[in-house]
Parts: sequence; structure tokens; C-alpha cells
Amino acid sequence: MSKEITSRAQDYSQWYNDLILKSGLADYSAVRGCMVIKPYGFALWENMR
Repeated sequence: MSKEITSRAQDYSQWYNDLILKSGLADYSAVRGCMVIKPYGFALWENMR
């Protein structure tokens, strides 16, 4: 994981992943390519739906 957040203009996908990880809303799982949504992230997701 990078120490800085990638610029949105440089790489939108990496910027989004950096934000989610640094904010603690989700984390990587043991399964390659999958992320686990943490409780606070899930609550935000449910409220946005």
C-alpha cells in the first residue's frame, strides 16, 4: 500500500482504492481481488442505497 493518496487525475481507480483503505472503510481480504467492507463502511453503503 502506498504512503500517499494517488492523484485523482493521474489514476482514478487507484485514487478511489487509496481513499477507501486510508479511511478505514474497507480492507483487503485473503481472497485475491476482493475487499472486505468494515462495519462503518457498510453503514455508509446502506445509507447511500
